Parts: sequence; C-alpha cells; structure tokens
Amino acid sequence: MTPIQKNNNSNTTGDSHRFCLMCGRDNPLSFGLQFEHDNNGVFFTEFKSNDTLQGYEGIMHGGVLSALLDTAMAQCLLQQNIEAVTGELNVRFFDPVDCNSTLTIRAWVDSTLPPLFHLRAQIRVGDTIVCKAKAKFMQRDKK
Repeated sequence: MTPIQKNNNSNTTGDSHRFCLMCGRDNPLSFGLQFEHDNNGVFFTEFKSNDTLQGYEGIMHGGVLSALLDTAMAQCLLQQNIEAVTGELNVRFFDPVDCNSTLTIRAWVDSTLPPLFHLRAQIRVGDTIVCKAKAKFMQRDKK
C-alpha cells in the first residue's frame, strides 16, 4: 500500500461527488456507503445487501458488486482529496454472493504516479473473499 500526500487545496471533493449512486449524500437513491480507514491506508465499509440487487434468483448482481469495488477505490482517493475517474477496472469473481449477505468492502492504493493511481479492492462475506478488483484511476481536472 502506497501512502499519498494529501492535497491541502479547498475540499471540493465532497461537493463534486454528492450525487453518486453509491455514496452520494444528495442522491435519494444512493446506497449511502460511508467509509472509514485504518492506520495502513485501507478504506473499508460494510454493506447489507437485499433481494432488489439480484441478477439470477437469490444471487447478487455482478454489476452491483463491481460498482461497490469501484466505489471503494474511488473513496480511497476522494477521502485524500484526490478526484479521479476509473480508467480501467478488472474484477475477479470467486463465489456467488447471496442477496441477503453482509459484505465487507476494502480498498487501498497499490501505487501512484500522479496523475495515475493503481488501486485494489476486495469484498468479503465473513472470512471468504468473494470477489476482488484492481483498477487504474486518472486524476481529474477540477473545474
């Protein structure tokens, strides 16, 4: 995990991301994800899934799992005042996820060479990693 220097510019990050479907505070359809971090730079949250997020009967939709991984990685940067967009996202699925599972989502920065950031994320159900991702994010120009 690579530490990132915080950008001490005014924090406009929250405002630019407030309508996000996954974590936006001003989106009435938002999943409402809120992330914390540990001393090693890992950002994490828990999410309780439900039947409305299924693909095949009883199994959580893979696109939703991918979006959760992507959001966790974006939050890893956003909470360090870095606005970036996903340039590449590779997801590996290991096990089907029951629609009514509690997911633990974790993400961290793997390496940086601004404006490019490499991140990783994983979702666990209990002690089992059910899917993981790696991604490249490109820092975006603030308007």
